Amino acid sequence: MLKIGIVGLPNVGKSTLFNALTRVKVDISNYPFCTIEPNVGVVPVPDERLEKLTLMSHSKKTVPAVVEFVDIAGLVKGAAEGEGLGNKFLSHIRDVDAIAEVIRVFEDPDIIRVGGAPNPVSDIEIVEYELILKDLETVTRRLTSLEKELRAGKKSAEEESAHLSRIQSALKKGELLSKAHHTAYGFGLLTEKPIIYIFNASESQIAAGWHPDPTLQSKINGTHFVAISAKIEAELAELSDEDRREYLHSLGIMTGGREELIRAGYDALDLITFFTTGEDETRAWTIPSDSAAPRAGRAIHSDFEQKFIRADVINWQKFLEAGSLARARELGKLRTEGKEYIVRDGDVIEFKI
Repeated sequence: MLKIGIVGLPNVGKSTLFNALTRVKVDISNYPFCTIEPNVGVVPVPDERLEKLTLMSHSKKTVPAVVEFVDIAGLVKGAAEGEGLGNKFLSHIRDVDAIAEVIRVFEDPDIIRVGGAPNPVSDIEIVEYELILKDLETVTRRLTSLEKELRAGKKSAEEESAHLSRIQSALKKGELLSKAHHTAYGFGLLTEKPIIYIFNASESQIAAGWHPDPTLQSKINGTHFVAISAKIEAELAELSDEDRREYLHSLGIMTGGREELIRAGYDALDLITFFTTGEDETRAWTIPSDSAAPRAGRAIHSDFEQKFIRADVINWQKFLEAGSLARARELGKLRTEGKEYIVRDGDVIEFKI
């Protein structure tokens, strides 16, 4: 299950957005630190392919892939040194797969912003500086603990120390490890996690097709981002599917922010979806792209990886055209694949163990 942590400075609209994305009501009082313990909401991943496969298979049950959103307490300058909710905030980030950084770009004099008027570049710098400082503390502490092993001439300690020294150097330059392409496996460093920027805009900004200006574009430097209006998402959350479509159409947009954010999360983590389908159940499964068939089977159960023999595979569209797996087999569209097969997004798979 994909787990996305929603972070940002106080009063940028994190909790309002979380409410809308998950329809779980949390405290959105207009003051800093109204969110102390992280709120968690599990959201189904919208996928029309799943619905069509369910109808074709006459499945009794449909199980979508899900994303877990975690609303984490507002960050402030000095969090790495324990300011505000500092260490508690930063420890909660360690548990997520990706960080969704909410950046306020809308103007509203009635909503307090710590630090004054909205300044997206400054907000990004404050949040990411605190993440870098926390990682620097973690790496420096480990390097200090390695000194005894280095004096003893331990080879593994020399390699680890050299690797961590390179990471320390990158962090001291203010680089996020995810952007600098450094990894420190086993340390749970915060800046290794992919970042998705959520620019919280006004209704009018969304309707006008808001896009980062050149300065902001330079700051995010090709990182995944979405422009969302927390206010629009809150209204969409209260509407029926038909009314949602009409409302989005009136704004000149095709999909809601939740769908865009989930898509950005899949892209940032390089994830794909495959399906299993039958009379009992049609289900969507999330796996890393470039996964071989046995690794895909692990998403269902470890036995499917360990005892894998083969897999019957067909693209979801070809499955719908055939009408059933049996008919697809007759038409020669159902392929039998072995352990080396790389699963593709949209595959319908029947595992043999």
